[in-house]
Amino acid sequence: MTTKLIAVVGATGTGKSELALSLAQMLSKQGINAEIVNADAMQLYRGMDIGTAKLPIKERRGIEHHLIDVLDITEESTAAEYQKLARATILKLQALGTLPILVGGSMLYVASCLNNFEFPERDQELRAQLEAELTEHGALHMHKKLEQLDEVAASRIIKENGRRIVRALEIVMLTGEPFAAALPEKIDSWQPVLEFGLRMERETLLPRLDERVQEMWEKGLVEEVESLIPNGLRQSKTASVAIGYAQALGFIDGELTREEAIASTVQLTQRYARRQVSWFKRDDRISWLEALDPDVSEQAFAKVVAEGILDLKS
Repeated sequence: MTTKLIAVVGATGTGKSELALSLAQMLSKQGINAEIVNADAMQLYRGMDIGTAKLPIKERRGIEHHLIDVLDITEESTAAEYQKLARATILKLQALGTLPILVGGSMLYVASCLNNFEFPERDQELRAQLEAELTEHGALHMHKKLEQLDEVAASRIIKENGRRIVRALEIVMLTGEPFAAALPEKIDSWQPVLEFGLRMERETLLPRLDERVQEMWEKGLVEEVESLIPNGLRQSKTASVAIGYAQALGFIDGELTREEAIASTVQLTQRYARRQVSWFKRDDRISWLEALDPDVSEQAFAKVVAEGILDLKS
């Protein structure tokens, strides 16, 4: 079966958007229309721009981007719902003769789209109980509870991510099986995909992430968060706990100094990047490229040619 899907994954700050744009432009010169499908959970939200490093429209080089700004700030984002949206978008583009390029680092979102697995149904009563417990005792308490039931899942979820911890607990308690917090041992692809991963030495990546966070605050992250509060940011189960946004809210509320909020954001961003690296390492479909190699786009395009994707135009 001919590959009709490209994916670009990797840790935060490795240049995934740039590579995807370059590939789309190179494909266009060969007569193949390619468009980008977002796989960053927080870029789904309207208004969350600075803290998600969302590419402004004027910097998208005329290339159509899908699944960006599709949710209100109060809507809950889940990998299960994303799976439906992303696959429908990809199939629609393919039917039109357009090559989709899935781009992002939200691990479970990428996996939900590219891999064949189903999400367990929700239990509203159990979910309500767990969310009440989260509100009363906090995310760290819930993380310890998850650790007792599913140590692997707990090791792969940030301790401060209460929403994800609650979902993991719900699945474990409903099914008695481990939460799908890691890729399956054997990957069962939804459809053939040419998957690129961008990697960078840790000694290089971590300082870059520090600079990236500092720049977000200088560009007006706090002002962006203030503008989202009237739209329901505080009430959002997903957006309000996003890295950077939660810390900015803490600063606005006087719970953190500016320096503490920035330091916390840097620490969580770096920790998240390490989890991304660990996650994507397990996917043996990925063709790894050095993010800082000046010829990285040409290397990726050579792989596209070798894969026979250019034959799609005939």
